[in-house]
Amino acid sequence: MTEMSRRSEIVLAGSGGQGVLLAGTLLGEAAILEGANVVQTVSYGIATRGGTSMTEVIIDDAEIVYQQVETPNVVLAMSPEAMKKYEGSAAEGALVIYDTTFVPEREGRNLAGFPFTDTAAKMGNPGLANLIALGFLCTAGGILTKDALEMAISERFSDKKRDANLAALRAGAAAAANVLAAA
Repeated sequence: MTEMSRRSEIVLAGSGGQGVLLAGTLLGEAAILEGANVVQTVSYGIATRGGTSMTEVIIDDAEIVYQQVETPNVVLAMSPEAMKKYEGSAAEGALVIYDTTFVPEREGRNLAGFPFTDTAAKMGNPGLANLIALGFLCTAGGILTKDALEMAISERFSDKKRDANLAALRAGAAAAANVLAAA
């Protein structure tokens, strides 16, 4: 009998400069630390800062043969354009997470909105919105452990940046836990 694998197909999208590519890279690095196989692809417009930016991450315990996301089971949309483009491509029952700083709140099953950018600004650095979103995504989606993400961040960043990124990740994880508890 063949053992079932865990497979997550994730799309992270937003405007250039929002850090979705870095968030996808950290997601992949954390999954590798947990022993998973990972494929990441990226796409971004000519004008990186402000243009559309997207990364797809596939995480699987089994070998990844087809290296493109077909129907994501998690979508993170950091901009209205990303929400419009990728919400419809999500698998039935997929978790769609979006930044209510830019995307109007909406009702619906498996929709989770949170003001990632506003929260990052309140923390003193709007550039941390991607790490808040990553902490939220992994907690709400049950994809990876926070420990693996913290290790990936600690390996990539030194002192001051590491501490700020870890604080942002933890803020996102806590926000997701609060949203899940209220649901």
